[in-house]
Amino acid sequence: MTTKDLEARIQALEDIEAIRNLKADYSALSDDNYRADPIAEMFTEDAVWDSEGSGHFEGREAIREYFKVAGKAITFVVHYNTNSHIEVNGDTAWGRWLSLIPCTMAKDGNAVWMAGIDNEEYVRINGQWKFKSKISKRLFRTPFDEGWAKKRFT
Repeated sequence: MTTKDLEARIQALEDIEAIRNLKADYSALSDDNYRADPIAEMFTEDAVWDSEGSGHFEGREAIREYFKVAGKAITFVVHYNTNSHIEVNGDTAWGRWLSLIPCTMAKDGNAVWMAGIDNEEYVRINGQWKFKSKISKRLFRTPFDEGWAKKRFT
């Protein structure tokens, strides 16, 4: 293995870790009342955010406006992201995650379980990884007290 090969492998590992941190920071800001401004800055100007049941938004400003509303609709939320698979190709990458999200809805105070698969594209801009697209497929959204075995979707 050449020094150049070794440097490329180390760079790929550093990029994967930076993308994991991007996802962790996104989740932390979401769990902190969906802080719209810093969340929006994690996306490219022309990014796409799409979540089954929540909406489809194109562009950083549309994403920012969505998160301003989300912060009022959900009073408590914790994002658990697992089973990540990330592949880097230079200044672009893609990732797939499983997400489990317990939350409390503002309109009725009900606790809800949500789960889904996040398929994401990333791009490095000026040395920083950003979301190019975040597409979430819902696996279930169910009342906490009923669970997905009794009522998979609300």
